[in-house]
Amino acid sequence: MRALVSRINRELAATPRPSLALKSLGSRFSHHHHDSPTKKEKKSSYILGPDLPDIWSPPRSTPPCPPPSQTPVDFELIPTIIDGKSIADEIRSGIVKEVYQMKESISKVPGLAVVLVGQRRDSQTYVRHKIKACQEVGIRSLTAELPDDCPEDEVVNTVSSFNEDPSIHGILVQLPLPQVISLTILEPLFIPCAAKACIELLLRSGVDLKGKNVAVIGRSKVVGLPLSLLLQRHHATVSIIHAFTKNPEDITRGADIVISAAGVANLVRGSWLKKGTIVIDVGTNPIEDPSSEHGYYLSGDVCYEEALQVVSAITPVPGGVGPVTIAVLLSNTLDSAKRAYGLS
Repeated sequence: MRALVSRINRELAATPRPSLALKSLGSRFSHHHHDSPTKKEKKSSYILGPDLPDIWSPPRSTPPCPPPSQTPVDFELIPTIIDGKSIADEIRSGIVKEVYQMKESISKVPGLAVVLVGQRRDSQTYVRHKIKACQEVGIRSLTAELPDDCPEDEVVNTVSSFNEDPSIHGILVQLPLPQVISLTILEPLFIPCAAKACIELLLRSGVDLKGKNVAVIGRSKVVGLPLSLLLQRHHATVSIIHAFTKNPEDITRGADIVISAAGVANLVRGSWLKKGTIVIDVGTNPIEDPSSEHGYYLSGDVCYEEALQVVSAITPVPGGVGPVTIAVLLSNTLDSAKRAYGLS
C-alpha cells in the first residue's frame, strides 16, 4: 500500500484552490515504503536512523493509584489545579466575537469538517464535543463517518472532497485510525492543536518558561515533537522521553515542568516528580467501566492522586488539556477562514 501522502498531493494538485494546511489538524501520519530500498534510500536510512514506533511497555508492577480518601494531605504544599475549561472559555469568547464580525461583514462563517473512521466510542465522544463546540461559537461543521473496513481510497476521496469545498476551512481526521490506513501530512501552516494548547495553558497560568527544565514524555508528530520545538522557542531546556528511554523517572525528577503525552494510563507516578513540579497531562486514556455512562472513563498519563502530593500545579483529566485543545481547533479554523477570505 503506497503512502497516502503521494495520493493526497496528486488529488490536491489537480484542484484550483490552494490546499489549507489546517487539513492536517488532529491527524498523525506515517510514511511507509514497500518497494526495495535503493542505495540512496539505504544511505538516508543510515543517517536518519531506523523508523521504530513508540510502543510503550505497561508500567512496572506498582500499586494502583490511591483513591482520594486514602491520600495523605501535605498542608505545606497546596497544588493549583489548572482549569482547562475556564481557559478554553476565554479563547472561545474571542472566537465568538470574530465569527460574528465575519458574518456581519461578508455574510460568511468558518467551516470545519471532521472525518471519523470506525465506531470507537471514545472517538465518537470526542467528535461530539468538537461539533458541539463549533455550534456554540457559530462555526459551521460537517461530519463524514466511515466504517472500520473502508478502503484507503474512500478516506482520500473524503478529504479531497472537503478540500474542494470553499466553505470548509479545516479538515480534522479523528485519531486513532484503523491500522490498515496510513496517512501522511502536507506541509503545515498551523500549529498542531494539542501542542498549542499546552503552551496556552502554561502561559495563561502565568508560568515563565525561560530557562525552565521541561521533560516531554512522548514524541508524536502532533504533540510531543511540535511541543518540544515550541518550548524551545520560549527558551526552555527540553528533554524528550520516549519508549526507548532508559530510567525516564530520573529525567522527570530533575524537571521543573513535566508534560506527558504517551497515551499510557498512570505511567507517571508521584515518585517520578520532584516537589513543586508543574504537570501538564495530555493523556486521555479510555478505561472500561460498565458503571460509567458511556461504558468507560478517561484517565490521564499521570497518577493524579499521587501527583497532588508533590506538584505545585497540574491539569486534571478530563477538564484540562482537552477543552483547550478544542478551543485551539476552533481558533485555527477561524484563522484559516480569515486567510481564505482575505481578512486580517
